Amino acid sequence: MDGRADNMLLRSLSQVAPGSPLRDGLDRVLQSGRGGLIVIGDGPDVLNICSGGFLLDAAFTPQRLGELAKMDGAIILAGDASRIARANVHLVPNPNVPTVETGTRHRTAERVARSLHVPVVAVSESRKEIQVYVGDQRHPLEPVGRLLDRSNQALQTLERYRTRLNTVTKTLTALEVENLVTLRDVIEVLQRIEMVVRISDEINRNLIELGSDGRLVRLQLDELMAGVVDDRRLIIRDYFNEDATFHIEEAMDGLSALDDEALFDEEVLTKTLHLAASVTDLDETLEPRGFRFLNRLPRVSEQASQRMVDRFGSLERLLRATSVDLQEASGLSSFQAENIKEGLARLAENSILDRYEA
Repeated sequence: MDGRADNMLLRSLSQVAPGSPLRDGLDRVLQSGRGGLIVIGDGPDVLNICSGGFLLDAAFTPQRLGELAKMDGAIILAGDASRIARANVHLVPNPNVPTVETGTRHRTAERVARSLHVPVVAVSESRKEIQVYVGDQRHPLEPVGRLLDRSNQALQTLERYRTRLNTVTKTLTALEVENLVTLRDVIEVLQRIEMVVRISDEINRNLIELGSDGRLVRLQLDELMAGVVDDRRLIIRDYFNEDATFHIEEAMDGLSALDDEALFDEEVLTKTLHLAASVTDLDETLEPRGFRFLNRLPRVSEQASQRMVDRFGSLERLLRATSVDLQEASGLSSFQAENIKEGLARLAENSILDRYEA
C-alpha cells in the first residue's frame, strides 16, 4: 500500500473509531439487525452516480443514521461526516470496475470506493460486521476486545525490545566517550531502534481504530517510546556521511523504506545510510560528531549544537574543548559555555560508570 492510500485509510478509520458519532451510528445499525451502505463524501463525482432518494442536508446524529438505515438505499454523508446529505439513494457506479465481493451491497461499496476514491462503509446484516472500503483497500472493523488484546501483546513485545535497546544504547554511549565505536556498534543500535519504531507504528494503527477505547494503551506507548525517535535521528546525524545530494531527510527515508530483511543486512543498511567508506568491514572505527551528547544537555539549541559540531568535528574534540572554545564556537555566554563543559564531562563520566556497573 502506498503512503497516500495508507493515510487515507487511517483517516477513514479514525472517523469510524469507537467514541466517534459515526461509529455510534454504525453500531446502532448493526445492533438493530439491519444493513447499510454509507458513502463519506458528497462531491460532484458522488452525486453523479446517485439515482433517486431524497435530499436531507441535515446535521449528522447517530439516531438519524440508525433510522435512515431502515430504508434500502445508500446514505450520503459530507466528507467530514458532520452532515447527512442524501438518503435512500440508489448508487450506480461504473460496472466495469473490478470487484471481488459477491453481495450486491458490498460489490457496490467496493466499486464506488475504487472508482471515486471516497471512503465507503458497508454494514452486513447477515455477517454482523462492518467493512470500510478505501480505494483498493477493504478493512473489516474488528471488535474492540480483540484490538485491545493485540495491542497489549504488541506492548509486551515493545517493552522487551526497548529494554534491549536501552542496553545497546548505553554501550554505544560509553564507546563514544572512549572513542572505540565501530560500524558494528552503530548498526546494532540503529537496527534495534528501527524495530522499536516499527512495533510502535503497528500499535499506533490499532490505536487509531480503537479511538477513545485506546487511552490506556496510548499512555503506555508514549512512555515506552519517550526519546526513541529523537535518538534515531541524532545517531544518524552523528555517523552518516552527508554530501550535496544526500542529507538527513534522505537517510531517514531510506531507513524507513527498508523491509525487515534488508534492515538486518549490515551491508545494505550501511550503504543506505552512507555510514562508512567500506560496507563490509564491520570493525571499521567510526567517530561520532556529538549531536546526541549535546542534545542531552538542557537549554542548548539545535543551532548552537550545529555550530559546535561544525567547529570541532567530533565528540572527542568536543569533550577536550575548553569553556572558552565552546563559547567562541556556540556564540553563547561564558556562563552557558561553562555549563556545557561541565554537562559534557558529567555525561561522559556517567556513561562510563553505567557501562562497567551493568
